[in-house]
Amino acid sequence: MHRLYETEDISVFWDSEKCRHAKRCVNGCPEAFDINRKPWINLGDAETAKIWKAVSNCPSGALTCVYNHEVRVVFEMQEHRSAAYYKDDRIGECDFEETPQGWNLYHTEVDPAFEGKGIAKRLVYCVLSEAERSKADISASCSYAAKILNQ
Repeated sequence: MHRLYETEDISVFWDSEKCRHAKRCVNGCPEAFDINRKPWINLGDAETAKIWKAVSNCPSGALTCVYNHEVRVVFEMQEHRSAAYYKDDRIGECDFEETPQGWNLYHTEVDPAFEGKGIAKRLVYCVLSEAERSKADISASCSYAAKILNQ
């Protein structure tokens, strides 16, 4: 399972298949990470620095994070994509198609001026999260999305 959790400042990625439940995240920032809550990650009341430190101590790499750099990522079902916006400009997208086998992620792109900020990963995780919530099987013909799926 892949999940994306965001605040205005940061995005936290969780890959359940890598998670080894070391509880360093829970001990490091119980305001954000609580295994007795659904969903178990809620960034709302926690300080950004404390979340970042707890994620940085994840020994398995199941949790990672990036700063958002004033870029927002939204899921746009009608357009079959997630899209990244800086102010009012669309600067990236991850496109998918619905097939009889599920959702196929076939294209991920970010404006070169915004590369290296984790935006592509946010875009892919956004689609993955929605697909999993919709109980759709997932595949990727996009090489970048396939890399994320197979990490």
